[in-house]
Amino acid sequence: MMDLELSGKVAVVTGASKGIGLAVVRVLADEGARVVAGARTVDTLAGLDGVTALEVDLVRPGGPEALVAHALERHGQVDVLVNNVGSVHLRLDGFLSTTDADFEASLQTNFFAALRATRAAVAAMLPRRTGAIVNVASVNAFFHPDGLVIDYGAAKAALLNLAKALSQELGPEGIRINSVSPGQVETELWLGDQGIAATIGAATGVDAATVRSRATAGIPSGRFSTAHEVATLVALLASPRTANVTGANYVIDGGLVKTL
Repeated sequence: MMDLELSGKVAVVTGASKGIGLAVVRVLADEGARVVAGARTVDTLAGLDGVTALEVDLVRPGGPEALVAHALERHGQVDVLVNNVGSVHLRLDGFLSTTDADFEASLQTNFFAALRATRAAVAAMLPRRTGAIVNVASVNAFFHPDGLVIDYGAAKAALLNLAKALSQELGPEGIRINSVSPGQVETELWLGDQGIAATIGAATGVDAATVRSRATAGIPSGRFSTAHEVATLVALLASPRTANVTGANYVIDGGLVKTL
């Protein structure tokens, strides 16, 4: 088994109570990291070894900063930040029905929450000249941008651009920042009762299973990724074993994206 050299590292994870975020928490904790996990509800995090949970609204200004501050108060340092918090609302009625408020809400959740957490974490990392930041983005940022998630894709594209720019500034300071862009993942976001498959199915008159089957048909591997697979990639990028990787975006999508 490869040692990711994360034992004793302090890792902050946003959006940590379910889906990819919860999987990231578990993988990092299994690797020996001391994880500070933030979400609006934290019941699913109770009792996990090596994990401290903080109930916090990460979309509210001051929320991400409070999570990083909690990690610093408890452990005295932050070595890893995983910006995972995010959400998507399908815009079934098209662009003209997608308001400024819709775009602003998506940007607050999918971009500004990460921006604020990154700013707070970088301030703590700079004096020690070491740190790793991993953003959970999406293939919707660059591949087949979809009008159904137009505001979400724009926010995730901004997140990718931010990471690339910051890699240039922070690289000389010993701080790395990378992104992971999943395609479809087996989480509540896609497969829950109010998830993407169910929502599209209700709007088009088919069941959720049919929507999933159609989505899977375009994936060469023939299946969605699992949250654990995405989390494993996140942990690898957070690891000192990938110490010269920065400004990169790793796609995990079963071969969905055909372009280089």
